Amino acid sequence: MGISRDSRHKRRLTGGRMPIHKKKRAFEKGRQAAMTKLVSGEKRVRRLRVRGGNFKFRALRLSEGNFSWGSQGVAKKAKIVEVVYHPSNNELVRTKTLTRGVIVQIMVCKEIQCKIGIKEERTRKKGQPEATKKSRSLIKKLEERAKENAIDALVQEQFTNQRLLVRITSRPGQSGRADGYILEGKELEFYIKKVEQKKK
Repeated sequence: MGISRDSRHKRRLTGGRMPIHKKKRAFEKGRQAAMTKLVSGEKRVRRLRVRGGNFKFRALRLSEGNFSWGSQGVAKKAKIVEVVYHPSNNELVRTKTLTRGVIVQIMVCKEIQCKIGIKEERTRKKGQPEATKKSRSLIKKLEERAKENAIDALVQEQFTNQRLLVRITSRPGQSGRADGYILEGKELEFYIKKVEQKKK
């Protein structure tokens, strides 16, 4: 039979059957889902030739990805630790399957720790010039920027466990990568509630 992405085999909105007036076409062809697994070992990505001579990258096993922190303007590579929540299917959490939209925990990397000042400040090198005087307007601008870039309290709580909740936005079965962004604000509150409900 094969996997087909056409709509001819489906029924009408009213429930009536559609007359099939042509056969399957190559451009309607579908393939098996990648079902990318989270592993601690080496990643496994397969190159796949697709229509038009293009290539897709089918990730079968992944352990890390690039994650951006929107409010702080940082993007770093980090290790994925655990699959925590999936909006469509709990079975994908149990099997540790990575798809677009899945919520995972990542290990906090040193670069992200530096951003919130966990890492100790570097000692001033000898012969380095003293800090220049700043005008009032510049000081005001820097203070405003600091307020805008204030770190979310829930995100700071997560730093104590060295784990951050992240949403994957790339499609591992198509691009061979598991990239995403760190959850903040209302979105983070929403997913924390969902994870707690699942545990109960």
